[in-house]
Amino acid sequence: MYLSLDFQPLVSDTLLVLLLVPLIALTLAGIYFRQRGSLVRLLAVVALGMALFNPIVVNEEREPVKSVVAVIADRSQSQAIGDRTADTDAALKEVQSELGRLPQFEVRTVETGRPTENDDATSTRLFQALNGALRDVPPTRIGGAIMITDGQVHDIPANIGGLGFNAPVHGLITGTPSEIDRRIQFVRAPRFGLTGKPQQMTYKVTAAGEADGARARVEVRVNGNEVSSQDAIIGQEMPLEVTLPRAGINIVEIVVDAVPDELTLVNNRAVAMVDGIRENLRVLLVSGEPHNGERTWRNLLKSDASVDLVHFTILRPPEKQDSTPINELSLIAFPTRELFVDKIEQFDLIIFDRYQHRDVLPLLYYDYINDYVQKGGALLIAAGPEYAGNMSIANTPLLSVLPATPTGNIEDKAFYPRLSELGKRHPVTRGLEGSTQEPPRWSRWFRVIDVNQPEGTTVMDAGDKPLLVLNHVGEGRVGMFLSDQGWLWARGFEGGGPHAALYRRIAHWLMKEPELEEEALTANGSGRNLEIRRQTMQKTANPASIITPSGKTRSIPLTETEPGVFTASVTTDEIGLYQVANGELTTLAHVGPVDAPEFSDNVSTTTKLDPLARETGGGTRRLRVTADQSGIEVPNIVASRGMASASGDNWIGLRPTNETVLKSVDRLPLFSGFLGLAAMILVLGGMWYREGK
Repeated sequence: MYLSLDFQPLVSDTLLVLLLVPLIALTLAGIYFRQRGSLVRLLAVVALGMALFNPIVVNEEREPVKSVVAVIADRSQSQAIGDRTADTDAALKEVQSELGRLPQFEVRTVETGRPTENDDATSTRLFQALNGALRDVPPTRIGGAIMITDGQVHDIPANIGGLGFNAPVHGLITGTPSEIDRRIQFVRAPRFGLTGKPQQMTYKVTAAGEADGARARVEVRVNGNEVSSQDAIIGQEMPLEVTLPRAGINIVEIVVDAVPDELTLVNNRAVAMVDGIRENLRVLLVSGEPHNGERTWRNLLKSDASVDLVHFTILRPPEKQDSTPINELSLIAFPTRELFVDKIEQFDLIIFDRYQHRDVLPLLYYDYINDYVQKGGALLIAAGPEYAGNMSIANTPLLSVLPATPTGNIEDKAFYPRLSELGKRHPVTRGLEGSTQEPPRWSRWFRVIDVNQPEGTTVMDAGDKPLLVLNHVGEGRVGMFLSDQGWLWARGFEGGGPHAALYRRIAHWLMKEPELEEEALTANGSGRNLEIRRQTMQKTANPASIITPSGKTRSIPLTETEPGVFTASVTTDEIGLYQVANGELTTLAHVGPVDAPEFSDNVSTTTKLDPLARETGGGTRRLRVTADQSGIEVPNIVASRGMASASGDNWIGLRPTNETVLKSVDRLPLFSGFLGLAAMILVLGGMWYREGK
């Protein structure tokens, strides 16, 4: 029961003043001058004032409500180290048991830090979880909060003002004070870099439990391959020079050696994702006699800003038989030695477009081209009728790298180029626009050069004859187009065809574009998912094996999503570098930000949370004081009403708030109804009686 006196005047404040002030003044004046009946008049004025002020006794029935206490359990990835998960479980159970013996508290338990679909859990945000748990609670009802964590919290308010309430906050810290842990991180790393050029980076090794100035061995890997190792000075920024081997994403990984009894190896490696950019590709195009499609390759290559094209055309037709010396057949001398001897290794691709051997190139130079291909170069033969003749380049030393030799026959009849069964799976021709229909949705061609059984992979054919052959030779690659009719697609004959896409894919496959490899394994992180893609010429693919950042191994089945492509998407609960393998192929992928705060420091600490906890009257304490402690020690929990500090040696306190909720209200007017009327009659009668004497 809560009694209170309330006034609800019957008239406005202004009218009260106008009525009562003059009466009170006259009455007080009468009392001062000792006039007879002044006291009775005063009683009459008081009675009138009471009637006008209308006093009411309010009786409220209230029910006490419990104070709300939040218990926040940190389930972030760093809490999975060592015994921290088990200690958190045990501490949470003990805290809930202790609070269950205090009926004045309502307990709200929140476990936070696990990744969700909308949160990659790249940082430990316990106070965000705390605010969410108490969002519907008035600040006056909050009795405090208990956080079970390793102390690595990334959203601690600067002061109690940012907390939103005034109640004790306590931290129960997992881990031990003597933890040893090495950590390596990139200080500076470029996002982009030219392939084949040195890239300058810096990194730093820090270590808890080791003195600055000590040395640690660091291994440097690029795309999973070790490229160097060096000694790093702990605590100092170290330089690093890395050469990017390929275009596209390159994963530069640095790994520092572990030490005995180290807390975790997760942060012993750091990753930088560097997008490799090729300098302009250098292509040498040598055209033979003029023909309708002579400029098709030239136009395509010239339209690509990333290609530096060197183009020579041999204009002498085969029927021209005169005695003009070779060195007088052009305005500019054909720099054969410079191109095919001195600078041949500078070209990424050499194309012979309907070229025939007419002693323009000495036979020795074909040997140089052979060596160029064997050592990793790329060669494309766009063949026409000349390939079947006596002056064919198949009759030169170049034969050893060519995938097919001519039979001497040329078939001139209409046909639709079609993808072979292998071509439907090969990345050069897979999914080529118009290929899924029958007949294909592109125009016909009218000539194909007949060859003997080719080596390599026939990805397009003309009925029973090979049309496009791709082959690996040594460390290099050779492609052969056995028709000169591709210009029909470029000119739009019968609707044309996807010549640009096909030609571009051929050129990029020859130059070893990673996306066009027949056998390839790629993986990348998308949000908290690991996306795996396997390209293969086989009809089936074995499951992929992944190793998580914490060292766990999983087998992931792959599903064919299109011919030659098998994929899988894996939802992950760890952030970091994943190793993916399928057969002999391996790759790396990083899930989540490469500089996630969750892994910047894994050593448990009381120093981050302690200042705010002390400001609220709470504190932080370790559940394990020493590493060899047999079990955790959870302090007693008490209700600390009215105490300045809510923390002691072996106890922590939470504050009851004494808040209530209104159930009902009874109102009793004191000067209205018969009671007020009787009082007024009595006072007025007394005044009349006194005045009448």
